This record gives sequence, C-alpha cells and structure tokens, in this order.
Amino acid sequence: MANQKKIASTAIIKEGAKIAQNVEIGDFCVIGENVIIEEGSKLYNNVTILGNTKIGKNNTIFPYAVLGTIPQDLKYEGEEVELIIGDNNLIREHCMINPGTKGGISKTIIGNQNLLMAFVHIAHDCIIGNHCILANNATLGGHILMGDYVNIGGMTPIHQFVRIGDGAMIAGGSALTQDIPPFCMAEGNRAVIRGLNRHRMRKLFSHEDIDLINQLYKRLFAGTAPLRELAQNEIQKNPNNEYTLKICNFILQSERGIPIKKGGLDD
Repeated sequence: MANQKKIASTAIIKEGAKIAQNVEIGDFCVIGENVIIEEGSKLYNNVTILGNTKIGKNNTIFPYAVLGTIPQDLKYEGEEVELIIGDNNLIREHCMINPGTKGGISKTIIGNQNLLMAFVHIAHDCIIGNHCILANNATLGGHILMGDYVNIGGMTPIHQFVRIGDGAMIAGGSALTQDIPPFCMAEGNRAVIRGLNRHRMRKLFSHEDIDLINQLYKRLFAGTAPLRELAQNEIQKNPNNEYTLKICNFILQSERGIPIKKGGLDD
C-alpha cells in the first residue's frame, strides 16, 4: 500500500493524465488530461492543474494554487505551450503559474527546491532556477530569466524581460524594471542596486572569492567610463577568472540596463 496513489474521491482527474505512484491528491482538485505528476508529489485540496503541465518529483502544492492555465497574454492564440516544474518545490496557497507562448520560448520552466509563497504569480515564458525564494505576492511579468539562489521580497513586481543573476536579492515592496547582476541587492521603486548579497555569498564562497567579487563590483560601479566598457576591460584583464566572466558577461548581455545607485555600492 505504501506505493499506491492517494487520490481523494472528490478530485477530478481527466482521462489521459499521468499520475505516478506515491502521489497524493486532495479533495476537489482538478487535473487536466495532459498533466504529468511524478513520484512523491502532494497536492492539498482545491488545486487546479491544466494544460501541458509536468510536475516533477516530491513537490508540495498548497490549496488554491492554479498551474498551467492559459497565459494572460492577448497575443496567445491557443498554440501548444508547456509548463515544466522540477523537483522538491513548495508552491503555497493561491500561486498562479502560466505556460509559455509562441512569442517567447513556448514554455515556462521552474527548477528545483524553490519556495513560492502565497499569491506568487509567474507569467508566461519565465525561467526560474534552483533554490529561489519568492515571498508573498511577488509578481513576475513574462519572459523573465532568474538564476539560482535568488530571493524576491514580498509585494515586489518585476517587469517583463528582466534578468536576475545568481544569488541576487530584491527587497520587499520594490519595483524592478532593469537587470540585476549576480550577487547584488536591489531595493526601491524603481529598484536600484544598493550593495552585495553578502549573506548568500558567505554560504557559497570563500572569503577570498567574496573579496574578489566585491572589488570587481567596486571597480565596475564606481568607474567613470560606461559600464559596458568597464566590463569589457575587466574581461580583457582577467579572461580566465570565472567570477569576472560571469558578472561581466551578464552586464554585456543586458538589454534593459543595470540600475546602478549613484556613488556605487554601499559598504
């Protein structure tokens, strides 16, 4: 019996849905015909999962979450699109996650071991990495690319096409309209970079690496030349350093710009 599905009698599972062993589905859930739910995932009551949606292993989805319904994009014309969610995620009450569109990558992708708190909205064509925390009411517009170990504070909207690098943190109550490079902290409406996410960096890097990253950002953000020029110069000086390449290439690839605070980083 340990390997059997536990599906409430009031749940509606459409023919064609693929539900693995050890999956729990609570009362009044609705699961569409093209949904895949892998081993060990648990759905509390009143969860709705529709569309071409794949839920990985060991996810926990709380009441009134709505996953895979059509994008909130007037350009959507019924094309085949996907929502892909990885493993070991916590998706709390009233979260809504939409699939992609043909105007993007035709899929929305959520990685592994993320915490999406209540009322989080992730729009079409977003890619979210691993180990991210999105606090209550965080709202992601379409086409957002987010790295690993990112923290988004509560009540924070993020504009379409924004990129957020690994280990970045966006303060609660902010409004982000530009790209945030790896390991930076941003705050405000409109959000600007205030400093570095040293809390996360201490968990990931040695003291020597943290000092290197800190000095690199000080040179980039306090310089008088254009930021792209400074980033290119740093790559030329340190072409084999992984942190220089990661940070400076992020800056060079930015299309929305980097919101630098006048005067550089706060210490």
